Amino acid sequence: MEVQAHPTPDSTLSGVEKTGLYLLAGDYRRALESCEQAIQERPTVEAYVRLTYVYQAIDAYLEQLSKDESWMAVEHLYLNLAYRHTEDLVDPPGGLARMAKEMIQTSVRQQSDVSAGMAVRLNKAVSDRLWQEQTQWRQAHPTTWWQAFPEAWMQ
Repeated sequence: MEVQAHPTPDSTLSGVEKTGLYLLAGDYRRALESCEQAIQERPTVEAYVRLTYVYQAIDAYLEQLSKDESWMAVEHLYLNLAYRHTEDLVDPPGGLARMAKEMIQTSVRQQSDVSAGMAVRLNKAVSDRLWQEQTQWRQAHPTTWWQAFPEAWMQ
């Protein structure tokens, strides 16, 4: 999968584009925050499905890291999700990588179910269509799908 991220200094990125860049960078905390902000500003079925997708992307990324036994990367993901402010640098959140994996996966799976349910309540037909698109995306990119939104969502 080749993704290009070349915004010019004077260009303005849409919320979806910005979230897509966060996914590409592996900055899942900002990807979640971007999705949550989109819901705050304009709650739509698409916004809830994107949030659900990010939760599921975190889960899939953790599974891949676990299979690869990349525990340092799991710890980095944990730190990315846990650190919010500069004071966290002097009072860091702790946690072992394998324990962090379990905690994060449990939380993202629960939140994924919640946000998916909200999307369905807003518009089941649109939600179903978006999930068909993401299923096709996952099948086309089985080991990297979590790095980006489906191409159809970016149009």
